[in-house]
Amino acid sequence: MTKRQNRMVLVATLIAGAILAVTLLLQALESNANYFYSPTAVAEGKAPIGKSFRLGGLVVAGSFKRKDLKSTFDVTDNKNKFTVEYTGILPDLFREGQGIVTTGSLVGNLFVATEVLAKHDENYMPPEVADALEEAKK
Repeated sequence: MTKRQNRMVLVATLIAGAILAVTLLLQALESNANYFYSPTAVAEGKAPIGKSFRLGGLVVAGSFKRKDLKSTFDVTDNKNKFTVEYTGILPDLFREGQGIVTTGSLVGNLFVATEVLAKHDENYMPPEVADALEEAKK
């Protein structure tokens, strides 16, 4: 092979390697993405079944129940609501009527949470929750 042919093979190999690396990177990022859904979006079937995602909204007043470390409560966007089950210690700032974001998966009509995040002061609401509440009002 001539020098020119050797260079062309090298360039083609480098381009193929770069395309493969980018493809593998994008697949890894997609599989680890954790998307946010409001209760209305989940009720409309937009949330993935059997995969982890984030559900956010307001904790419905009077819905919180605790037995040992197992807690259940309802999350709403003022249009739809879902029951959330969480086993563990809830954040200190968790209260009824406040905005939260939970991470977990849907099992039937029950959202089983692996993580619960609460607001950090009385004026803050996660942007995703605020947007979902605004969307539900429309």
